[in-house]
Amino acid sequence: MSGHSKWNNIQGRKNAQDAKRGKVFQKLSREIYMAAKSGGPDPDSNPQLRLMIDKARAANMPKDNIKRAVDKSTGADGANYEEITYEGYGPGGVAVMVHALTDNRNRTASAVRADFTRNGGNLGESGSVSFMFDRQGYIAIAREGLDVDEDQMFEDVINAGAEDLQTSDDVFEIYTDPKDFAAVRDQLQKKYDLDTAELTMIPQNYVTVPENKVEQFEKMIDRLEDEDDVSAVYHAGELPEE
Repeated sequence: MSGHSKWNNIQGRKNAQDAKRGKVFQKLSREIYMAAKSGGPDPDSNPQLRLMIDKARAANMPKDNIKRAVDKSTGADGANYEEITYEGYGPGGVAVMVHALTDNRNRTASAVRADFTRNGGNLGESGSVSFMFDRQGYIAIAREGLDVDEDQMFEDVINAGAEDLQTSDDVFEIYTDPKDFAAVRDQLQKKYDLDTAELTMIPQNYVTVPENKVEQFEKMIDRLEDEDDVSAVYHAGELPEE
């Protein structure tokens, strides 16, 4: 791993995401719907649905909302969503990937393109930046109040089937093969409280955003994340040290 802490990016955006909780629930409902539509409404036999429900619960999404999203997938009047990934570069040449779930491809493409171009970015062709990212499972365990040293955590992580552990003063960060993510997460949950557990795209290398581009870059990411059809935004940007 590069040594960069994904945790810094997560913490830096946490308050902004909390302020958008209603929209977060809307996006989670769509992801649950898609998982149930493609793999069936039973989370015991549909690992992807189980992951999405766990993600929704971690965001404190009401049970009724989760149930409605699953039930909608079995109805004939359910919307027909498709998954699309957009790729491009943000200010400072930072690689950006945008995952969307949409029932109107033209609407979503227009909105995403506008967010890039109006904020100093450029939307690229499919495959233009995806090769710079690896799909991985990511788990974070905060160290505050946790009486466990790095050696013990490393042993537990390896025994659970994870690939890598990064340690800082604030957090243990665990990386897994995507197919092993659920098993590793479930094993570690037996012993630890997990602050973050998700399948994500990890950049192979990070690019420091130029100081004069930071505001523009953050605005572009905020606008993309705020789009109704966008489910996730991944980027290789690292803010300059203060």
